[in-house]
Amino acid sequence: MQVDEDESMDVVVESMELIRCYVRQDFVALWNYALENPRLDMRGFEVSELLNDKDETVHLQKDRQRLIQLADLKSDLIVHNGARLYNDHTHPEFSTPECYSLRDLVAVDRAGERILLQCAHQRTEDRGRGVVRLYKNNTDFEGHSYGCHENFLLSRDIPFQQVINGLLPFVVTRQIFAGAGKVGVEQDTRARDATYQLTQRADFFEVIASVDTMHRRPLVNTRDEPHADPALYRRLHLIIGDANMCEYATALKVGTASLVLDLLEAGALPAFTLADPIGALKTISRDESREWSVALSEGGVSSALEIQTAIMAAAVRIFQGRDEETDWVLAAWRDVLDSLARDPQELIGRLDWVTKKWLLDAFAESEGLDWERPEDRAWLQSQDLEYHNIDPAEGLYPTLEAAGQVERIVSEEAVCRALVDPPRQDVAEICRCSALAQLGQH
Repeated sequence: MQVDEDESMDVVVESMELIRCYVRQDFVALWNYALENPRLDMRGFEVSELLNDKDETVHLQKDRQRLIQLADLKSDLIVHNGARLYNDHTHPEFSTPECYSLRDLVAVDRAGERILLQCAHQRTEDRGRGVVRLYKNNTDFEGHSYGCHENFLLSRDIPFQQVINGLLPFVVTRQIFAGAGKVGVEQDTRARDATYQLTQRADFFEVIASVDTMHRRPLVNTRDEPHADPALYRRLHLIIGDANMCEYATALKVGTASLVLDLLEAGALPAFTLADPIGALKTISRDESREWSVALSEGGVSSALEIQTAIMAAAVRIFQGRDEETDWVLAAWRDVLDSLARDPQELIGRLDWVTKKWLLDAFAESEGLDWERPEDRAWLQSQDLEYHNIDPAEGLYPTLEAAGQVERIVSEEAVCRALVDPPRQDVAEICRCSALAQLGQH
């Protein structure tokens, strides 16, 4: 979130005020946190403290000085479509309702952009000065990162260490099609420098698995909050992904992850063990040669493309023909991997890192910019940011979309419907989301 002409603003309060623009009546706190315990770990224990507990204590002390009730400051709202909208301390956060199909998920994700854009316009009007701008990205280029989290319902029958081992090769290499792209490197010298990375999040991960999310970020988050029957299910909470602008990339990112979990439950996931998963994440992201090589723990070297191709082939063997959505994911997965091997520019309008790089290269050429020159790179970073501006009047991606230069997965009608209606796949889910929608009006 950015507000022009007001560097002295309190970003926590400003984020609260933006969220409150969704409702024009008095706020009523409805969200119940009683069943949430962020210290429970899926590996079977409870940690005594989180690494960000000290930060939270400092934030709480500052919050109390604001003379605003904590529930008001959080402004945890229920959206008409069953989603959750709240102030995550310094920025607004939108959480989709549970979705049973990729198209529902993409539609409600896009609806979230529209809802927040309406809030930004209303907040700009209320302030009477400056412009409130919202960016759907994962970095401020000042060393701060914020996530785009995915959540999957997973059987508790599978030992969680098996989940970690199976997921790592996939989530580390998935960035070759799911990355949003980023100019430059912000943190860490563990891997090579780069003028342009595949993913915005790679710079910020330090450990393989942990219950924490803010400090020493893990590739696999182990927090045990199932939001379902804890005897039967886990909620796999993936924090490694980028926020995608391209609908195609969003659908492929989540759709492939879902199939990988299906392979894991079926005992059919190809076995790869990375020698250094954290190092591999950074190396792949910064490898501008696009070889994307990774060392394996058993010796030898593979590539992100080879690993993804092997996983995709296993999914094709087992799941092809299961249903229309599965077949779409499998076909898209194969098509994207083939294009990445042949010429990534074939994927302009479908993958964010490719689309953004194409735009930035054109901008650099027209302005005579040098990617290696620090002052020019700062200019390119500003354009990188504008790619993620969700306002159609200003954002680079929305401009491409308006010109018909990106591939849509859902219709405009579906997005408009998702602004107010919950996903409609299952009777119980319809009742739950509809109840949330009704409660959110009172």
